[in-house]
Amino acid sequence: MASSSSSSPSSVDRRRELFDDLVRAETRIYNAVGERLRVEHGIVTSQFELLRYLGAHADARVADMATVFAAGIGAVSKGVDRLEARGWAARVPNPADRRSSLVRLTASGTALVAAAQRTFDEELERLIAPSLTEEQVDAVAGALGAVRRALEDARIGLPIG
Repeated sequence: MASSSSSSPSSVDRRRELFDDLVRAETRIYNAVGERLRVEHGIVTSQFELLRYLGAHADARVADMATVFAAGIGAVSKGVDRLEARGWAARVPNPADRRSSLVRLTASGTALVAAAQRTFDEELERLIAPSLTEEQVDAVAGALGAVRRALEDARIGLPIG
């Protein structure tokens, strides 16, 4: 006779399912949000994320942004170059370190972030609200936040080089 535990997934199986669901859900949400941002504002999700970060962190350094987004410094720098080319961000000399620059939003970047934030919020509501109650959103956000903080505190998952 099989035990009841043999019919339920093991903790390893559940972690694999969590990984699959987390990655596939994130990809679909990211892509859907990106498509809406592209259509309505002419930006992609990665640009929105950089712009939103700059809106919340005046005078950010590229290296700090790279750490936050767990991305390479070169990739973030190129992303900032693209924002600068569109007139949404500007690099200014770093008074504390002449070897680096600080990045800040321009007036048009600030306006874009405000408009795109409304679109972003609406799209998240459209995508998530039909599937999760507010209590479930709170539980998932709490759990993922705890995992993220632990990974960030241990500096796990940062690009090498």
